Amino acid sequence: MHRSVQSILLLLLFSLPLSGWAQRHQMQYRDRLGDSVVLVNTAEEAPRTKRPAVLTSALSGGFRLNSNGWGLFMDKGFLYGNNDFGSNNRNKFFQARVIELSFSEIKHPKEIKANAALPGLPFQPGAYILGKVNNFYQANLGYGYRRLIAGKPDPGTVSIHWTYLGGFSGGLLKPYYLNIYNLGAVKYSEDVQQEFLTPGRIMGKAGFSKGLNEIKFVPGIFLKTGLHFDFASQTKGLMALETGAYGSFYFQKVLQMVGQDPKQFFLNFYVSIQFGGKW
Repeated sequence: MHRSVQSILLLLLFSLPLSGWAQRHQMQYRDRLGDSVVLVNTAEEAPRTKRPAVLTSALSGGFRLNSNGWGLFMDKGFLYGNNDFGSNNRNKFFQARVIELSFSEIKHPKEIKANAALPGLPFQPGAYILGKVNNFYQANLGYGYRRLIAGKPDPGTVSIHWTYLGGFSGGLLKPYYLNIYNLGAVKYSEDVQQEFLTPGRIMGKAGFSKGLNEIKFVPGIFLKTGLHFDFASQTKGLMALETGAYGSFYFQKVLQMVGQDPKQFFLNFYVSIQFGGKW
């Protein structure tokens, strides 16, 4: 019995150091494990809103009413500066570089339409211009800018741009033919001056095709400036009214009417309407 107690005591003495060493080793292991823990944020990120692509181009065309005639035109716009107006309004307001192609007829201020009235004819001949020598047309190609000067981002409002451009102007002179009694279709010359200016001898103007093979080219330059009002309600639409002044200078004098001095410089005021789109 006495030996059994001694044996138990000896086992307890040997086990105490071993348990202490095991506890110290376990604590050190746990400390190292704690140092290696990395915190991970598992919160869900808010979904990102995909904004529409920035518009960069525009194409439009329309009709122009000039103080001395009429015209048709087409504009190709290259949009820029959109981001200057903020991410919400970048496709509503912009600047633009513009290439414009236009065609117009320039009338002389002294032109007055008349009708032939020959007795015995069962119909009234077409109207003509007494004393007109040449039809004058312009084919212009220009480059310029359209800059925003006013506007609001609210729906249904108008953006106002200042537009200015210039470039090459090709003048086209087409002889004006009249149907003269007993002479047929003739253009103005000194030989037929009396008949050409006598209403009683004129049966009406000749067809438009008469004189197309005699068109003369007159080179020149032009400048245009005006205010451009964009009423489009859709971001990718373009509906605008424009008004301003248009000046053309030609390197040769242009004769349009008998008894009137030929001109090299033509100034007119215009109002135009145009439709198109942006992308």
